[in-house]
Amino acid sequence: MKSETHRRLRKFALAGVVIMMLGLLGYVFLRAGPLAPITVSVVTVEKRAIQATLFGIGTVEARYTHKIGPTVAGRVKSVEVQTGDIVQKGQILAEIDPIDFEDKLKALDASVKRASANILSADATTQETQARKRFAELQVKRYEQLLPTRVISEEAMEIKRQDLRITQANTIAAQANLDALREELQRTRAERDGMARQRSHLRLTSPINGIVMKREIDPATTVVAGQAVLEIVEPGSLWINARFDQQRAFGLTSQLSANITLRTRNSAFVGKVSRIEPHADPVTEELLAKISFNQLPQPLPSIGELVEVTVNMPLQKIMPTVPNASLQRMNGQLGVWKIVQEKLQFVPIKIGISDLDGNIQVLDGLQGGERIVAHSFKKLDPASRIKIVEQLVGSSK
Repeated sequence: MKSETHRRLRKFALAGVVIMMLGLLGYVFLRAGPLAPITVSVVTVEKRAIQATLFGIGTVEARYTHKIGPTVAGRVKSVEVQTGDIVQKGQILAEIDPIDFEDKLKALDASVKRASANILSADATTQETQARKRFAELQVKRYEQLLPTRVISEEAMEIKRQDLRITQANTIAAQANLDALREELQRTRAERDGMARQRSHLRLTSPINGIVMKREIDPATTVVAGQAVLEIVEPGSLWINARFDQQRAFGLTSQLSANITLRTRNSAFVGKVSRIEPHADPVTEELLAKISFNQLPQPLPSIGELVEVTVNMPLQKIMPTVPNASLQRMNGQLGVWKIVQEKLQFVPIKIGISDLDGNIQVLDGLQGGERIVAHSFKKLDPASRIKIVEQLVGSSK
């Protein structure tokens, strides 16, 4: 009898333990298993005016670059600067061997002197012919007065008139020769001045106070006319050649403020959009713009250094906004999970621009004031049970 009772007690105890384990398993299953509610954080859709930002990549460039080279062909005699040197306006950078320029200048100087002497001789000849012309005119006039008195003959009168015509022709020829010699002197002087200017151009000088960025010659190198052998930039003319995504660059205009971050610096610099280039890159689908510094960084950045640019776009009108983390896709549609009577409802939305804080403009689908899921511990569906908390572990407020 006792053994039978003992067996029954053992069965009841065992059944109780099984029931407790099943209950505990059910509790765990409902709380932490597949049927457990999903932990979510919730936000209220607010209406606000957000300021979009446009991010781009660019390089440091010089607004004004001076490429210097000779105007005549020749051989490099000397180079006085190296890449990176700071030069002053008028400083000699390099010199081209003049070769026969000095001999040509001496020959032209001699030609100028000879032409001047010829002009003096021609001027004297002109004055002599003019004097003879005046004397012939007086003779003709005197003979015309004596002709009626029959003191002179018609033949004598005609001889004086012929002498006058000859002296007039000689005067014209002498004046023309003088004018030609004067023009020849002007031409020779102009040729000499041009040769002198070419000689001076063989000394390559800096047109500005700047930095030597390129040196493409060495002594004894042969160069041709018009070849750029040195490149100098103005330190104060540095700006950024930036590229922006065309789809996101709508509304980008000049004078907008921008933040410039150099790859070699820890701090950002303030600048502005100086101009929008009239052409875009059709391959990369990027818009080109020039960004200038409000105050140049010191020391100056290197030409070609990569730069990150963030442009503050104009403030938009007041519209519903949602955090970027709340956006989900369901059946190919972009939307958010709205909480309606503590149940989930997927609402498709059309979005606009976003700001650096992660807020996105809602163009259609929400009116403002709705409660939506900001973060969820797991992927949601319309049948999901949720548990609302203030903040999920590991997410930012």
